Amino acid sequence: MAKKKNKQRDLQGKQAVLERIKLNAAGIDIGSESLFIAVLDKPVMKFTTFTDGLKQAVVYLKECVVTSVAMEATGIYWFPIYEFLEQAGIEVYVVNGRHAKNVPGRKTDVLDSEWLRELHTYGLLRSSFVPTESIRKLRYYVRLRKDHITMGASHIQHIQKNLDAMNIKLHTVISDIMGDSGLKVLRAILAGERNPEALLLLCHITIREKKAENVIKSLEGNYREEYLFGLRQALEMWEVYQRKIFDCDKEIEKLLKEMTQENLVMQDSSNPKVMMHNKPEIKDLHLLMMKLTQGKDPTQIAGINDYTLMQLISEIGTDLGNWPTSDHFTSWLGLAPSQNKSGKQNKTGKRKKRKVNRAGSIFKQIAMSVGNGKYSALSGFYKRIKSRSGAPTANKATARKIAVYFYNLMTRGFSFVEEGLKRYEERYKEHQLKSLQKRAKEMGLQLVVA
Repeated sequence: MAKKKNKQRDLQGKQAVLERIKLNAAGIDIGSESLFIAVLDKPVMKFTTFTDGLKQAVVYLKECVVTSVAMEATGIYWFPIYEFLEQAGIEVYVVNGRHAKNVPGRKTDVLDSEWLRELHTYGLLRSSFVPTESIRKLRYYVRLRKDHITMGASHIQHIQKNLDAMNIKLHTVISDIMGDSGLKVLRAILAGERNPEALLLLCHITIREKKAENVIKSLEGNYREEYLFGLRQALEMWEVYQRKIFDCDKEIEKLLKEMTQENLVMQDSSNPKVMMHNKPEIKDLHLLMMKLTQGKDPTQIAGINDYTLMQLISEIGTDLGNWPTSDHFTSWLGLAPSQNKSGKQNKTGKRKKRKVNRAGSIFKQIAMSVGNGKYSALSGFYKRIKSRSGAPTANKATARKIAVYFYNLMTRGFSFVEEGLKRYEERYKEHQLKSLQKRAKEMGLQLVVA
């Protein structure tokens, strides 16, 4: 009992130290149809989420001399009010809802806005990362483009399904059914051509020379009317998404040139090309990326190309000063190592896993391509971790290492990263040499320098 009373006394003492540091602060609880605003020493006000209601809310905050606002990141509902507040010059803290809930205190649906205001006035809330307006705009186009790629891929599956239903096995012979050769054959089939030899002539010369017999066999099938109808619709839908992807590329190119103050010379969109491996059709993309990053070139890091760099910038921007260190950055990405300690379990008794955000997922995709490589030190790192702990752990560890290199390059320059990579390459070679010497000794052999 005495220990409990002492603990309560200590907590009361700590609470007494807290002081309001943001007197002109407000809390906003956002819903789909209404939002509640709590200002210090005033009753909670309710506004609609119509544009007129948002304008009235901004006017009310200005009348109350509010300079800083805290609100939870609720789906996409916070986007419109954030933009209105940003234009009005009011500081906005977009808060992770879990951070507000983790602070002990009274919290119900009715009192959300008051509770946010209370925490915000004491400086107990930390704002989530929100990029600049131009980066948010780039993020929207890049994410929309990725959505079109995903939806287009589903129609590729429909194409393959209809081909299998007709026992047409062309997609098992040609590596890319949606490549130039595959598309020519598909369109010829839909135009009425059934002769396998004639369809073979539409393929690339390499396919005709190396796979002619298998292509002819794969094109012998049962061309049923209903499956041809499904094939036509799937191909048409895939082509629609290819045009939408190309439209996104035009908007991205236009925006990048605006951001880098380039003269706008757009490509002709009358006959968009087929997307090859989802590569964006943007003229001088590398040059635009270098201007956007002020000459810093992350594509020198293994696995990062211009497209992945564009995706990363759309998620995190070019100023990484929001994260004091690379550890803060990788933790935000969700790539920091898990800390499996006692007391770190949730209510269900399971370990909490770090949630990887979109930028972290991009780094994991980069790590996957690096891991499939053979000659880089990073691929060796991936394979060593994989042999000990499995592929998922290796992928995450390699993604974190690449993210650290990316952070150091964007904040300290390539020379710093180059020095780190050089030291790592040397350590990797030493490790390989020791491993070879050990194996040679076990086999009674001796290594000789060539």
